Amino acid sequence: MLIDMNETAEASLQRGRPSRLAKPSPETIKRLKSHLGVLSTAALKYLDQSLPWYRSLAPEERAALGLVAQKGISTFVNWYEHPESTPAWVMTDVFGAAPTELTRSISLQKALALLRTIVEVVESQVPDIVAESEQGQVREAVLRYSREVAFAAADVYARAAETRGAWDSRLEAHVVDAVLHGESQDSLSSRFAAIGWRSQANIRIMVGTTPSSPPVNFVSALRRVATRYGRDSLVGILGDRSILMLSDTKFEEMDLGRLGRLFGEGPVVYSPLAPTVKEMHYGATAAMAGYAAAAAWPEAPCPIAADDLLPERVVNGDQLAADALHERVYQPLQHAANALTETLASYLALGHSLEGTARELFVHANTVRYRLKRVSEVTGWDPLVPRDAFVLQTALMVGRLRDARR
Repeated sequence: MLIDMNETAEASLQRGRPSRLAKPSPETIKRLKSHLGVLSTAALKYLDQSLPWYRSLAPEERAALGLVAQKGISTFVNWYEHPESTPAWVMTDVFGAAPTELTRSISLQKALALLRTIVEVVESQVPDIVAESEQGQVREAVLRYSREVAFAAADVYARAAETRGAWDSRLEAHVVDAVLHGESQDSLSSRFAAIGWRSQANIRIMVGTTPSSPPVNFVSALRRVATRYGRDSLVGILGDRSILMLSDTKFEEMDLGRLGRLFGEGPVVYSPLAPTVKEMHYGATAAMAGYAAAAAWPEAPCPIAADDLLPERVVNGDQLAADALHERVYQPLQHAANALTETLASYLALGHSLEGTARELFVHANTVRYRLKRVSEVTGWDPLVPRDAFVLQTALMVGRLRDARR
């Protein structure tokens, strides 16, 4: 950034270009110094006439650029007086007075256009200021000097871009940490606004393994693919875990496998849909808990929903998973008619035998089938599917334990 110009200028000027310019005459230097005001006035006037974007800037930005132009001309004269060396303070003088925010409002292309304009102004004034015998030498010096300033400008903007990128990454990490710790909605909303999120609804969180040797473009590649399926994306690296947050997601339309392949070796778990920022913490907690418990199901698909790992999460001590099974499975079964809980418990205890369950309950096998179908309709898990039966059995255990404690 501009405040780092001392360091930037030294890097720019250590390219070892020995000056081959002849030493100017004292009369030429005297005339150049006496015309600094004329050159500066002409440069500012020319900027206003030839660069439309310059006229549209805020007054303080025009003033900053005008100061850069004036300093550039005066510093050229100082440098030309001693052409045998190009000290670092030359570049510091040119850019040191400009505010740090200048690199945000003025692009590098516009900064170089500004330099070209100044060069044109100085060159156009050379015949009126310098003796004819030294005009060629002065023009060469202007070109040499403008080249050094252009290199310094490129260094300034490159350093500013790197600094902004590092700052944005730290800001994203702070937002991820705030979500995981359940900060208030007002705090999260302000943080999201700071990183430029346009939407804060229908948010999904994905948690996966950080590659052991992540490529340089790991985060950018993850964000680039993710934004195809969501309006905004946010990436946080927490050690060996990588967290991806997407807003306005449409998971039914996206290739989850493609996102999963961008993470490292290991499970990739995505959260339930969080309709607003307020529910993000619960979604992130579910995804993190699912990631922590995924090792208990090595055959699980990748990526996998956190809700598909409820039994493993319960065994791993996740209270939210136990609450979910109790509220979504056990209580609806208890409130339903036709003895669904008793039928399901007998069916699971008797090795998934329809006939055995019918004999145990003194009902017809078709009645058992009907009740198991009702279990599927009430809970969303089908007891005839082995994995779903495991979820239902875990829910029964959670419910019975809670009933016993009461």
